[in-house]
Amino acid sequence: MVENVDKKSFKATHTPVLLAEVIQFLSCGDQKCLLVDARLGEGGHAEAMLSLFPCMMVLGVEVDGDILKVAGERLKCFGKRIQTFHSWSLEFFKGYGERSLEFPDRIFIDLGISMFHYRQSGRGFSFREDEPLDMRIDVEQPLTAGIIVNEYSREELEKMILEYGEERFARRISRSIIRERSKAPIRSAKVLGEIIKRSVPASRRYGRIHPATRTFQALRIVVNNELQRLREELEYSFQVLKNGGKMGIISFHSLEDRIVKHFFKEKNKSCTCPAEWPICQCGGRRELKILTGKAIFAKAAEQETNPASRSARLRVVEKL
Repeated sequence: MVENVDKKSFKATHTPVLLAEVIQFLSCGDQKCLLVDARLGEGGHAEAMLSLFPCMMVLGVEVDGDILKVAGERLKCFGKRIQTFHSWSLEFFKGYGERSLEFPDRIFIDLGISMFHYRQSGRGFSFREDEPLDMRIDVEQPLTAGIIVNEYSREELEKMILEYGEERFARRISRSIIRERSKAPIRSAKVLGEIIKRSVPASRRYGRIHPATRTFQALRIVVNNELQRLREELEYSFQVLKNGGKMGIISFHSLEDRIVKHFFKEKNKSCTCPAEWPICQCGGRRELKILTGKAIFAKAAEQETNPASRSARLRVVEKL
């Protein structure tokens, strides 16, 4: 997701990615329908869906209280058709049965980080801002990026950057962090960004992607336990989706897309017996139908006007 931000008023106009495609696959026409927007953000997708489908109701889930206030203001014109929940989406789906809510016809999960976090939160998500190294989506959580950068061992830093950032220069970067923090604690996101930039070969410092991008991704993933939460969230959300209901997920990097793809692939199997068994004994059946085949990427026109959409990919399934 991406927003056009007015820093003075601290408001944002959210331009949701792959909006036309999401509408196409998750449309409910003129039928009564309940959608769970599990990562509400500033409400761009929800606003479009509520506007286009007058019989749709939306349950919007968002763990960041600051963004939830923006979304609430944006969507208040829809009255009782929108209900918001201040919660991690994993916990929301885990406790869904205790909320006396109807099971949803549609579930939508946008895994992107809002530009609100990069430009307005003051939590160090951007290596271009002189902000504290925090990176928490939920500020009640104890672990921060500053703790990781200043307390993890070199081996732990290298493993994290390599595994969650898929960064080829993980060893050089981790060594530079250890060296610089021995002089003074690294407190600023901008300072960390410069340390990382200086640690990679000169030929890699001025490319299309900033040298700190992958390391900052790794830090954010670990601070917010993003990948493990995603694995669990997929299972719990699929459980509450109605039979015949549809689930759409937008991911932004290969690590999370790999998890989504694998989950859908496993649920699409008609037999889960070991390959060496000659006869099926599980009595299983496919739990879903994959509607998108390969992941859908933003068209060239959208990528041109909305750079955040360039890495976005959408996968949609129907529960059987």
